[in-house]
Amino acid sequence: MLESDVQTPVDTQETQEAAASTSALIKLGQPVTDTWMLSRSDETLPGPDQRPAIVPLTLWLQHADRDDLAPWLPSDAELTPELVAAIEKAALVAIDFPAFTDGRGYTLARLLRERFGYTGEIRAIGDVLIDQLYYMGRCGFDALALREDQELEPALNALKAFSVSYQPAVDLGEPLFARRLRER
Repeated sequence: MLESDVQTPVDTQETQEAAASTSALIKLGQPVTDTWMLSRSDETLPGPDQRPAIVPLTLWLQHADRDDLAPWLPSDAELTPELVAAIEKAALVAIDFPAFTDGRGYTLARLLRERFGYTGEIRAIGDVLIDQLYYMGRCGFDALALREDQELEPALNALKAFSVSYQPAVDLGEPLFARRLRER
């Protein structure tokens, strides 16, 4: 047996813990390494060694001038013009899905893109399942942090589940019938 074949129990445990605590991130249809740490604490900022960080909206508003912090919006956030003006400066905006049955995050993303013209990254976080990914992209999400039990390869395939969309959306502003008429 080679020395390189032997693993200490500490190395194995650390590797398993690191793998269990990371979820896959898909950005613009491609798997990427997530450089942002997600913090759910709305009382204290993550330490300097845990930045850049995505923090709850209430905490982010207290420190909105920081480039190494980004807000995550709860699904019941109200997008007022004042809030949108504040988050326009953020490197990204995460929208939380507390349960896969809570569709309010779709509306928040679509409003940010269409009504308020937000051009930065909009990331889905929380209970994000493979079945939702295609529709999230249509609503304006360009980054998708999968729930930890979701696998990357099937998720990438789910983004290509449909070849044609009938309805207009953020990703395609023209309905199918209008495209067909134009192609004649």
